[in-house]
Amino acid sequence: MNRIRHHGRIAATLAALTLSTAGLTALAPPAAHAADGPVAGDTVAGDTVAKLPISSYSAMVVDSVHERVYVTDDRRDRGANQVHIYNFEGQKAGSLPTGTAPSGMALSADSGTLYVSQSSGILAFDTVTQERTGFAFTAYDVGCPRDLAFAGGKEWHTETPTYYDCDTYRTWLYGTNGTQPVNTGWNALGRLRLTSGPEAPDRVVMAQARSTGEPNPFLTTFDASGDTLVRGPERRFADSEGQGALDMKDVAQSADGRRIAVADAAYGAGTRLLDAADLSDAPTAYQPLPEGAKASAVAFSGDGKYIARGAAATGSTADLLVQPADPADGTAPLEFAFEGALDGDRIAPRGLGWSKDGARLFAVTTNTSGNEYWLHVIQPPAAQYDSRFTGTLSTTPGKPVVGEPLGIRGRLELDGPAPTEPVRVTAVRHDANGDRKLAPVEADADGSFTVLDVPSLVGDATYTVSFTGDITHRPAEDITLSVAVAKAPTTITLTAPAEATKSAGLTITGTLTGQGRPLPAGITLSVQRTDRKGTGTLTSAAVAPDGTFTVNDLPRAVGQVTYEVGYSGDDLHSAATASATVRVRN
Repeated sequence: MNRIRHHGRIAATLAALTLSTAGLTALAPPAAHAADGPVAGDTVAGDTVAKLPISSYSAMVVDSVHERVYVTDDRRDRGANQVHIYNFEGQKAGSLPTGTAPSGMALSADSGTLYVSQSSGILAFDTVTQERTGFAFTAYDVGCPRDLAFAGGKEWHTETPTYYDCDTYRTWLYGTNGTQPVNTGWNALGRLRLTSGPEAPDRVVMAQARSTGEPNPFLTTFDASGDTLVRGPERRFADSEGQGALDMKDVAQSADGRRIAVADAAYGAGTRLLDAADLSDAPTAYQPLPEGAKASAVAFSGDGKYIARGAAATGSTADLLVQPADPADGTAPLEFAFEGALDGDRIAPRGLGWSKDGARLFAVTTNTSGNEYWLHVIQPPAAQYDSRFTGTLSTTPGKPVVGEPLGIRGRLELDGPAPTEPVRVTAVRHDANGDRKLAPVEADADGSFTVLDVPSLVGDATYTVSFTGDITHRPAEDITLSVAVAKAPTTITLTAPAEATKSAGLTITGTLTGQGRPLPAGITLSVQRTDRKGTGTLTSAAVAPDGTFTVNDLPRAVGQVTYEVGYSGDDLHSAATASATVRVRN
């Protein structure tokens, strides 16, 4: 399997899990530092990343029987015409051609048929031959995406009969009879999301997206075991003051079908756990997502042991938690923080799925703009190791100046086996202009590193250095260094004659140079003359673009005459002076 360089984009923290042939099982008790290393025979942890050829995202289906992952776009572009297929190693394994833009997908209970919605109908594909085996007409030929579900041995889909306002127009729930659509009569404003799966083969879960403008969206279930759908419990989540309404991003059913988990971006804890029988809150809730993380996805492992909770978060805040499915289990979760332009920085809505045995977790990530997508194939690590910054940070040179290269030096210490790939640290400079993220740097074999910067502002600056972890190391606690950034020094050099006469006068030449940023144009230098009659100010000297200048004078007295030339400095450069003494004769 190909390995991706994580460079701190993925941080696995807090708990040690071991991966066996039966799936993920927790170490008991978890080792504080996992000093003994992975258990012999465990699968090596890994994260393979594939860049998806899509600019928006709709659905992912994991077929564990044939080890395939199917991904569709959400573009309302009738020319987008394929379903992308990947194997369990993250390699592109083909595509399924569609006539018009595909969006929703659902897998039959035996994994033999994949149903795909497109703007003109519902396609059926044989998952072994990848050949199209069926087509069912829809009530309308429109551009709005359709959600799909498979329950009760039948396919179900949503229908939004418009070309525009797909997220706010009324949506209907349809089934099929042969090749013809059948309206169930159930409908609501806005986009409806469907969820189904083999864990509850006769159940369809339907949720109303908050983007409809509905102040209190609903969640409900249907029994699809008979000839017609029978609605079960319905729940809305706003309190008496209208607060806390559902902002559903994803829904998942537990392996035994008894629980329904909801990724709710409006809910403080992020993931609601409900009793499927009546949609009441489960007796024990999951711990809240990390502060600042908004829920975006949720998925139970097929073996019933684990749940993956996806989120949208910034920086080193975790975007993904993997933990026991039973919230009463006190084992702390694995946390993954996605950072970087090469593999996304957050979990996309409805972007999580497990292999049946729980050995692989598939995650679709996206960037902040939501126009690029990646498929991660994650094999959680066999053991986790601590990391830490040792000593204090220092700078080279010791006194930072504006506009000049500055190195922030430190050392990162990692427990466990030596990393097989370079370890990177990141840093952020904070000054009066705000925060600026610096380029990541690789640590040497002994953990030492130097982060490079060029301060752009005079005054106090604070550097925060981070290691967000990798697939086998927990993040290190950030380390900071405060520095005073000084103005860049300037230098004046003078060339003067040793002797001169009062009658002939004298000429002194010189050069003004500065470090850091270029000196401003139009500089004039002060000139003072000191002789036996006292000190006086002469005409200032103009500095040419190349830094040179000339001082001309007719001395007023004989003897030792001293000329002092000075630069008062500017916003980025310090002041400088230089002097020359000339013996003046009659």
